[in-house]
Amino acid sequence: MSLISAASLRDRLASIRLLDARQDPAEYAIGHLPGAFHADLNRHLSTALDPDHNPALGGRHPLPPVARFAAQVGTWGIGPDTEVVVYDGSGGGNAAARLWWMLRALGHEHVLVLDGGLQAALETGLTLTVERPAADQAAPYPADHWHLPVCGMDVVEAVRRDATRKLLDVRAAERWRGDSETLDPVAGHIPGSLNLAWTDNLRPDGRFKSPEKLRAQYEALLAGTPPDRLTVHCGSGVTACHTLLALEIAGLRGAALYVGSWSEWCRSVRPKIGTHLPPPEDLASR
Repeated sequence: MSLISAASLRDRLASIRLLDARQDPAEYAIGHLPGAFHADLNRHLSTALDPDHNPALGGRHPLPPVARFAAQVGTWGIGPDTEVVVYDGSGGGNAAARLWWMLRALGHEHVLVLDGGLQAALETGLTLTVERPAADQAAPYPADHWHLPVCGMDVVEAVRRDATRKLLDVRAAERWRGDSETLDPVAGHIPGSLNLAWTDNLRPDGRFKSPEKLRAQYEALLAGTPPDRLTVHCGSGVTACHTLLALEIAGLRGAALYVGSWSEWCRSVRPKIGTHLPPPEDLASR
């Protein structure tokens, strides 16, 4: 089980560690669910704010070192037996699913994503607070490597050329096609990649589709390819985790995450399909 309903969360609020993964720290400061710590995408879930951060080497949201994240998890009071629930304001896409994936990759099994996010919680009668929880710090989480598969550009280059493997881009179709791009310097996609937007994992009410519907959706896309031969990416390795969560819900485990995603690939001299591609020498400075 990877999801929790808002009603179940309401009944268990006092017994779990709650993490708010909304990207904007100001939103957390204005109001969050009682007891929730803020998990900042740029500060805690990536190295985006590091002085030497270079999107051409790891994308816009590279994973932090395992030891650093393990220490942060300890500051939230999370140990191997802690029950954790994570939420955001976008049905898990920004960036609750990324946090879920990172905790699972750290080796933590007891983590659930709030289905429907903050809106679902409010609809059940939960209210917001501005009070920040007191830190009940634990030792750094006992982990020394990522336990889930990740890959870099060289592996993705091999995947896209291998007929027995599949590469999935979960950005919106217009970004994948190259019609528009507001976050990265180049519009388009990695040659050989398939496209199915992460938003297709959700129902119109912002909650995940049933396991059966998700399984049918991804079995149709995989077309016989085993899920452990699938590599998933997006713009910067955040919403790709939403699809990895959907695959988990569907019982299709084993897919790898390309963390650097399009934000790294598009800044390289590797082949691209898109419009208005700048000269390769211009990409290095972007």
